[in-house]
Amino acid sequence: MERNLRKTRIGQVVSNKMDKSILVNVERKVKHPIYRKFVSKTSKFMAHDEKNECNIGDKVLIMETRPLSKNKNWRLVNIIERAK
Repeated sequence: MERNLRKTRIGQVVSNKMDKSILVNVERKVKHPIYRKFVSKTSKFMAHDEKNECNIGDKVLIMETRPLSKNKNWRLVNIIERAK
């Protein structure tokens, strides 16, 4: 049995106060239906960080996974860029 491709998102870590969890802010550009101007929309995802290695401001890649808690169904794949 082959499993389907999982969604991946790139975002910025907003919070790492929880144990083994991070809050990731993902930004996307959407064209306004009437004004045709691009507007930036943000979504926050709670992701699983097994080794507690992320800091606030890090740019990370997260991947969809099975539900790990009430509102956590993403996991950290890797840290793309560390915060300066």
